[in-house]
Amino acid sequence: MGSVTVTMEPLFLAWSSYRRRRFQRCADICSKLLSESPYDQAAWSLKTRALTEMVYIDEVEVDQEGIADMMLDESSIAQVARPGTSLRLPGTSQGAAPTPAVRPMTQSGRPVTGFVRPSTLSGRPETMEQAIRTPRTARPVTSASGRFVRLGTASMLTNPDGPFINLSRLNLAKYGKRPNLSKTLFEYIFHLENDVKNALELAALATEHAQFKDWWWKVQLGKCYYRCKLKEQTK
Repeated sequence: MGSVTVTMEPLFLAWSSYRRRRFQRCADICSKLLSESPYDQAAWSLKTRALTEMVYIDEVEVDQEGIADMMLDESSIAQVARPGTSLRLPGTSQGAAPTPAVRPMTQSGRPVTGFVRPSTLSGRPETMEQAIRTPRTARPVTSASGRFVRLGTASMLTNPDGPFINLSRLNLAKYGKRPNLSKTLFEYIFHLENDVKNALELAALATEHAQFKDWWWKVQLGKCYYRCKLKEQTK
């Protein structure tokens, strides 16, 4: 008897790879299916989910702050009193210690002796602001902003020919009326493309189509508002 070769159906093989968390293999199989049949919605949806899972980050990590977030807090209290508002009078300190005018000192507390040794004070940042300050006019990259930049470029890394979905030519109103595709598309736009504007528009259209009864879309609206710093709308 001759040997019989049994091959698995490609779409089922892609779904099996997705369930085993082999997302790149799943995306490659779906890409081959889409090259043969560009309007295959099952392959399109599965590839979208696979690409999203590659870069998915739990939103619980949004509240984690780095050193730049803590040092650049706008609500922090000033550590030094404004000129003319201090109750301490000059020359009344205990011990009659020399004033900075008699013995000048740097911001780090070292006395100015008139001689700076090479590679000591000149190249050393005196404050935390100077340590994290960049020579450019941009704000230092914080933990949240750096992660969003990486998510925005993830689509270009997974597809050498460019992004998988061209958002500028996408009809969001049409996809907002398709519950089986809209949720997958939203996660792709929000997590992989990092396009909060289009994600918010899609979530609003889908929520309206669901007659404001779908809790999942309400949560996604809150995530978009939170990303846009609209905390009142998030509540």
